[in-house]
Amino acid sequence: STEEELNRVIPVIQKLRQETSIPISIDTTKAIVAEKAIAAGADIVNDISGATFDAKMLATVAQLDVPIILMHIRGTPKTMQTLTEYQDVVAEVAQFLTTQIAQATACGIDQSKIIIDPGIGFAKTATQSLELLQRLAELKSLNFPLLIGVSRKSFMRPILNKDHPQDRIWGTAAACYGAIARGTDILRVHDVPEMYDVCRVADAIERNFIQQ
Repeated sequence: STEEELNRVIPVIQKLRQETSIPISIDTTKAIVAEKAIAAGADIVNDISGATFDAKMLATVAQLDVPIILMHIRGTPKTMQTLTEYQDVVAEVAQFLTTQIAQATACGIDQSKIIIDPGIGFAKTATQSLELLQRLAELKSLNFPLLIGVSRKSFMRPILNKDHPQDRIWGTAAACYGAIARGTDILRVHDVPEMYDVCRVADAIERNFIQQ
């Protein structure tokens, strides 16, 4: 419920804001939660529905004047894995994101504050998730910062034969490198110190960038 979501996240955001200046992202599909989270100290709204679950989300984010991450999904987290039929998964994801970008800008969100996420594993089979990762250049052509979440995802299960997500750290490292090599700008990860090292080496090899 909205009340339970607020009770879970607002105290955490307030505590984190007291302890760090690192940007905080609120992961929510509810406009009221986004509004109260930003007021509590969050900096970014991450909406896994691409702002399709709550009709007020885009107008709220526009008023808040903060960045928003628009992710592709079909259905809900409970139903999404029954909705994996695509003619061309990359083209259809790109079309969805293009539509949501247009709606976001129509609501007053500056294009510089929009980040896109193809939703690896969300309403996608393992094969479709791999195809999205292989064809990230087509999503980069939309000319928005690209966020990828591959960490511990189930698309690695048939490759690694590992059922437990926490056992997929090396698969995650490989997927993160592949995503960076294909132009990804932001990674969502669980194993932060390890993936930070992966990112730095990938940046040095693929982009000739070494953080000082």
